[in-house]
Amino acid sequence: MDDLTLDAVRAGEAGLADLRIHPETLERQAVIAQQHGNPQLAANLRRAAELTSLPDEEVLAIYEALRPGRSTGAELTALAGSLAARGLPLNAALVAEAAEVYARRGLIR
Repeated sequence: MDDLTLDAVRAGEAGLADLRIHPETLERQAVIAQQHGNPQLAANLRRAAELTSLPDEEVLAIYEALRPGRSTGAELTALAGSLAARGLPLNAALVAEAAEVYARRGLIR
């Protein structure tokens, strides 16, 4: 951490990758949230930990797909399957649940 300075950034010795949060850090935060009676925050942190394996562009595409009216039920179901196949089960479950809820509430495209 001491090597992460403005001079290092200017010299090209440090970049965005050096600032990224690690999944282990998010998991430790999730454990603390769970211990303090905040299971929703713990679940969010665990999903975030999974997403650290994806490029930023894909995370933003998932966010966009989950906005009401942006995806069909089939598109969300396919996205959930893709996430599950790539080892992101928590996010896959969230997207699958969103597909069901959006269909029920008329929020799909």
